[in-house]
Amino acid sequence: MSDQVAVARQFPRWRDLAPFLRPRPLRLRATERRLTRCLSVDDLEREARRRVPTAVWDYVDGGSDGEHAMRRNRAAFDRVELRPTAFGQVAEPEVRTTILGRPAAAPIVLAPTGYTRLSHHTGERAVAAAAAAAGLPYTLSTYATTSITDVARASPQGRNWFQIYLMKDRAVTLEHITEAAEQGYEALMLTIDTTVTGMKRKDKLNGFAIPPQLTLRTFAGMARHPGWAANILTTEPLRFATFPEGSHYGRWGMSNELREQAIRPSDITWLKEHWDGPVVVKGVLSVADAVACVDAGADALVLSNHGGRQLDRAPVPLELLVAVADAVGSRTEVYIDSGVRSGGDIAAALGFGARGVVIGRPYLYGLMVGGQQGVDATLTMLVEELRRTMCLLGTAEIAAIGPEHVRLRSA
Repeated sequence: MSDQVAVARQFPRWRDLAPFLRPRPLRLRATERRLTRCLSVDDLEREARRRVPTAVWDYVDGGSDGEHAMRRNRAAFDRVELRPTAFGQVAEPEVRTTILGRPAAAPIVLAPTGYTRLSHHTGERAVAAAAAAAGLPYTLSTYATTSITDVARASPQGRNWFQIYLMKDRAVTLEHITEAAEQGYEALMLTIDTTVTGMKRKDKLNGFAIPPQLTLRTFAGMARHPGWAANILTTEPLRFATFPEGSHYGRWGMSNELREQAIRPSDITWLKEHWDGPVVVKGVLSVADAVACVDAGADALVLSNHGGRQLDRAPVPLELLVAVADAVGSRTEVYIDSGVRSGGDIAAALGFGARGVVIGRPYLYGLMVGGQQGVDATLTMLVEELRRTMCLLGTAEIAAIGPEHVRLRSA
């Protein structure tokens, strides 16, 4: 006796198949097609790599020396275990929060990145406009390729911050502070981990030095991306635009000899005396330095090893977060960067005690793929991932994400 159940069959009819045949909308713009294929920062990274010359990619994506710190940053986030509350699921979690005491659409700050117009000719203007549209702060680098004033004009409703590399000639720094204040910038971010510039071996081989020494291989790589080259060559010349045009700072501002190489806590106090607003200190990698910064007047800290681009084998910010938050979290806001690539990473940082995260490479990938539209897509992706993570964690609001929701598994 057969145990098979007899099933009547019929020839499929169109009305039965039609509900399943829903082709994707036709997208005529190449940028939209590229972004539609990107469902994660990893996807954006793969797509971005195809859009720019190798030398530009290495500059953005590479780390210092053996790139140990850069790999460890990511490995730490890979060790995170998120622990849901079984009966606390929520359908519409609230991702809004406050950053430096002001409302923000999500716990995300866009990091300062030098030479941003290398990634896309619209550069800092596009990033600042995208951040403003998303309701998030954007930090302009001292080594930006767009001026302080021009970024303010591109994002008049934005929360613009200005990042400070303290110069030996304090008059230069005071000029930056004055212009930022006149243009309505909200905060200063003092970077303290760049006494000298880390050795990026790939940049050295590609000729990205001070002064530049571009090789034939570099030029050949640029020739394979004619669209990128045409946009760079037909728009304003690349330079350090926060410095006066024609000055030696504007040409070689990244030179170690021009920057202050002996930063002390008193420099934070000095900034506070000359700036009527919050001062954020970026590059903190120990509890002792965190305490010293807060004692000197810092309004917020960013635990950062510069995305693995400065001291190789430096401590991993995520692994320091609990200790620093315990030590100074009641006195100041603590943020974290270096390795953040998803909404799950953001939730992990919040669970370990951060007020929020600072992102750099992810939005640069989006910029490479599609200019401002690509940055818009990146920020939307991260916020949606965070919201989905919160739904599954059972946390109705940002403040509800706590240490009970995260664990750092052993390696």
